[in-house]
Amino acid sequence: MRANVRLMFVLASFFVVAAVAYVVWNIAYEAQGLNTDPNSGEGASTVEWVGTTALFLSAAFAALIGFFLQRVHRAQSGELPQDVESANVDDGDPELGFFSPHSWWPITLAGGGALVFLGLAVGIWIALFGAILLVIALVGWTYEYYRGWHAR
Repeated sequence: MRANVRLMFVLASFFVVAAVAYVVWNIAYEAQGLNTDPNSGEGASTVEWVGTTALFLSAAFAALIGFFLQRVHRAQSGELPQDVESANVDDGDPELGFFSPHSWWPITLAGGGALVFLGLAVGIWIALFGAILLVIALVGWTYEYYRGWHAR
């Protein structure tokens, strides 16, 4: 996790440097009078706000993630397998859960989600059928191992 913390803080500082360079470059470009935009007359702002805001927010978000990971790393008071030089790959391999290879419910759930998003783009009546299919698929997938051949 130490490597992730360092990576996020390096990324945040890169975004700050890139944002400052972006602002300086834009101001220098505007000072030369090369802008051909008819809407930017006298008194117009020389800072391009969309890119500047995006770069500074990217820096803030990377710093936020780095700060969070740093706090979590300190609270764990232990080393993760990724931070130990002598660790094996198997040391960081957790139990991910139970997966049913024969289940058709995930495909049904994906179809319902596709119908919902198609309905948002084309017509809301399709989204209603998709929402009903989503609920049926979610309940079916949840209770798959409580009924039928695979009941436990």
